[in-house]
Amino acid sequence: MTGDGKQPVAPKFDLEERTAVFGETVVRFAKKIPQNPVTIPLISQIVRSSTSVGANYCEADDAVSKKEFKHKIGTCRKESRETKLWLRMIAAAAPEMKTEARELWQEAKELHLIFAAIWRKS
Repeated sequence: MTGDGKQPVAPKFDLEERTAVFGETVVRFAKKIPQNPVTIPLISQIVRSSTSVGANYCEADDAVSKKEFKHKIGTCRKESRETKLWLRMIAAAAPEMKTEARELWQEAKELHLIFAAIWRKS
């Protein structure tokens, strides 16, 4: 119980916030990647795909039709999966980033699974 005698409220699962935090975390990660001719295009790709997950989720949340919702959720699913690939490539190109890339890869995987489940049910 809280100090006012009320039951604590469980935090609401907020996918919009989770995808925004994911994008922010990847941006911070990308700024730490050593830049060279191999990593520069990878950095650009990962920033685009990871931030696109949250942007498309916002669009899905504001969709005016079921068809539009499913399309935008499908894009979230694809972008989260693509982010996993770029994280793998960054780990190969900059092995010193592998541990942090792996943690982000896990979150990208979980987001992909969430969006795949939503897509299948819509």
